[in-house]
Amino acid sequence: MSTQSTAPKPSLQGVRIKARKGAVKAQAKHEPTVFRDQLYKHLETVPDGDFDSFTTKLIQAGSSLEFLKYADPLFEIILVGGLLQPGGSYIDDGAPISPFTIFNAKDPADVEELKKYIEVLNKLIRRYKYLQKPLETTALPGILQYIHRWSPAQKDKLAMATGLLMAQGLASASVLQSLTKEHLIKNDVSINVLTIIFRSYLLEQSMDHLSATLKKGGIRDLLAFFPANKQEAKMLEDHFRKADLPQIAEWYAKKQYAMIKDAIMKEVQALVEHEEPPEQIVSVLKAHQEAHPIPDPELIACIWQGLISSVDWSARPDQIEGLALREVGKFALILEPFCSGPKTEVALINVVQVYCYEDTRIIKAFPQILKVLYNKDCISDQAIIYWYQKGSKPQGRQHFLKSTEGLVKFLQEQESESEDE
Repeated sequence: MSTQSTAPKPSLQGVRIKARKGAVKAQAKHEPTVFRDQLYKHLETVPDGDFDSFTTKLIQAGSSLEFLKYADPLFEIILVGGLLQPGGSYIDDGAPISPFTIFNAKDPADVEELKKYIEVLNKLIRRYKYLQKPLETTALPGILQYIHRWSPAQKDKLAMATGLLMAQGLASASVLQSLTKEHLIKNDVSINVLTIIFRSYLLEQSMDHLSATLKKGGIRDLLAFFPANKQEAKMLEDHFRKADLPQIAEWYAKKQYAMIKDAIMKEVQALVEHEEPPEQIVSVLKAHQEAHPIPDPELIACIWQGLISSVDWSARPDQIEGLALREVGKFALILEPFCSGPKTEVALINVVQVYCYEDTRIIKAFPQILKVLYNKDCISDQAIIYWYQKGSKPQGRQHFLKSTEGLVKFLQEQESESEDE
């Protein structure tokens, strides 16, 4: 029978067991006030207005302070001058305003003055690239949601700074989502702040650049920044025109216009594919035109695109041209009610020209398509002659003019005979 050993078990002496890095981080205290006080020590020796020295001190501070861990407090200190508590008010511990903050910029707020502060941020983020993500994902959105708490001058400074940060690529337009919160929208705070942001942005970049930034940042509709009773395209356009930002009004109108045209094309395609009768399609289009009017030449182009998109081109290559002519003959019943004048008729010829140029399978059928449209009263002889003489599009112009010589000559002779009579 064995007996249990009473000898002591061996132990490791003098060996330090290293904790995992993740465990150490999890146990570390989060002390933003300590971070703030340490950062202030770096900044408080710098004279006001010495932006180069502020840049140097901030970069130096990054080597000893945990900027990544305290990224949000860092940007709160730089942008609004102190640490914020939930609700947007400053932490009430008697700490002074930061020696370096955009709120220290001169009054009234001036973009040129604020550029100096943003340049410091730019250099800091270039040095510590990991700071950009927290700036645009948590810090700036978190601050903007409390923008109603600041004084008018502070609001302007923060809005201008946001516009400059976006224009310089330091923050994406996604930060603007914070301004769509109900408490900011209802009193016009959001749209007024957004207007200042856009004005600052457009001093640095073009409207096309802003448009691309908004799209990339997921800002789909500016009406989301307006109160519910003002969410109309006309009110938006009027607002930006009055704010001396007509380029935004024009861009928005153009964008809405494109959406309307796209909707028409898709609706026509769907109606044709569902084999709705031409009369029904015409009725739907007229109702659409009453609700969202667009110029007749634009409308006829949309209708053509919608109609031609519904065609099944799976026929044999030698049958494609015949198929195109048959389909255009059917489409004429829908096109004709909207061919309201010479401009519209020339627009129809041009959209057909461009389509035939892009789809080379039916490029040779262009003159025959014009004949079908002419015989169905969609286009007049004057429209064809005008198009031939000076109204054609550059796409494949020489080919199409040459291919329609016979048709145009015939129409001109007919016109001459009519005049003689």
